[in-house]
Amino acid sequence: MSAESDKQIADILATYGEPLAGNVWRVQGTAVIYHKTLERIAAQAQIAFAPPQILRAERDEAVILVTGEVRLANDAGLRREWSIGEALIGVNYRVSGKQAAYVFAMAEKRAKDRVILKLIGLHGLLYSEDEADEFKRPETAPAPAPQPARRGQRTPQPQTDDPDPATIAVVLRERIDVAGSINAVTDLMLAPETQQQLAYLAPGERDLIREHAKERLVALGWPVRSNRKGT
Repeated sequence: MSAESDKQIADILATYGEPLAGNVWRVQGTAVIYHKTLERIAAQAQIAFAPPQILRAERDEAVILVTGEVRLANDAGLRREWSIGEALIGVNYRVSGKQAAYVFAMAEKRAKDRVILKLIGLHGLLYSEDEADEFKRPETAPAPAPQPARRGQRTPQPQTDDPDPATIAVVLRERIDVAGSINAVTDLMLAPETQQQLAYLAPGERDLIREHAKERLVALGWPVRSNRKGT
């Protein structure tokens, strides 16, 4: 993801009070954003969705058409976009073990996220985390399978001392506090090392760390707009 697209994404997110740090990460160069972040943006932008249209309904597959609209600034009319969300178990929607499969919910989430990205001008720059399993954050990704040891090579022993989540949280807060610029905070939160550390934290604690990063961004001068209407 280039610095130019980084700035474009950050500028658009900022208009809805959302920082780049903590909301966006990279998967092989592709920028990915949280579904819940898009939900917050949709609420902030007052995007209205029409009832979804079911195009395909099978036991293991759902295809749904979603239409959304948003009122343009200065009462310049409405902008309307539509998109299709699809979920097919075993093809673009994987479930494992005893995990329940919700093909209709996943198809609707994908369609709504695509509509939101279109309406706010981020389509083509960002992808929702629910677009593909490989887009998931490290904390939700499956662990790699162990590789067999080669002849003459000692088998590595499993690590028994897991990092302490409380210590990780303290260290991350300290690193955020000493970051001296908006770019420094953003780079810190996007760093692979930080993503690995966040993976050890409970979801609630991860949210607190991201909120702490947002507060630091604001303290460093990151522009916050509580309401986009009228801008």
